[in-house]
Amino acid sequence: MGVQVDLPFFINASAIAVMIVGLFMVLGLRSKIRGGSVGNAWKILTGLVILFTLGYLATPFFGLLPADSVRSVFALIFLFGAVYVVLTVRLVHRIIDELA
Repeated sequence: MGVQVDLPFFINASAIAVMIVGLFMVLGLRSKIRGGSVGNAWKILTGLVILFTLGYLATPFFGLLPADSVRSVFALIFLFGAVYVVLTVRLVHRIIDELA
């Protein structure tokens, strides 16, 4: 099975590149965030970004998996994406509360 170079390939490659940039940004900010509730939330968000980055890096190999496995992986990605959104919004609320 060869690599098919088409529009989805370039979109996927772009998503991987952006995710890697985001991972480095998250890791770079870790040292600037103190502990407490914001620091703890940042650790969880960092873990999720690492998980997403690994998932993005695995996407080129999804074609090798059975369809049911791919559906399960995408379901997990959606679940963790939803958790990420909720945690991010909660973190923003905590930051606003600390600044107020």
